[in-house]
Amino acid sequence: MDYPVSWVLLRQAWPVEIIAEFDQWRRIRDVDGTVGWVHQTMLSGRRTLLVTGETATLRQGPEVEAGPVLRAEPGVMGDLLGCRPGWCRVEIAGQRGWLDRAHIYGTLPDEVFD
Repeated sequence: MDYPVSWVLLRQAWPVEIIAEFDQWRRIRDVDGTVGWVHQTMLSGRRTLLVTGETATLRQGPEVEAGPVLRAEPGVMGDLLGCRPGWCRVEIAGQRGWLDRAHIYGTLPDEVFD
């Protein structure tokens, strides 16, 4: 509370990585590498993703040969439902499927969860 505000996140559910904790404060890093401290009440446990790089294809299964569900442009946000090596199960615009991890920000490189 004794320090000036450095920046403000304006999009709700923007994915950030928590890189440190101190009492009720969390040090976060966003997709651009910007780092700052936020109060824990400003964060939720909801797992979200941001499509990065180039347009990504949401697929019916976790393989390149699986049929396409939709194509998401960089900057599109969605919900992370689970990840396995190489692929994450996601929901974007009400559609569920699998995205190659190389096209998303919101998960650690080798993180696996359901």
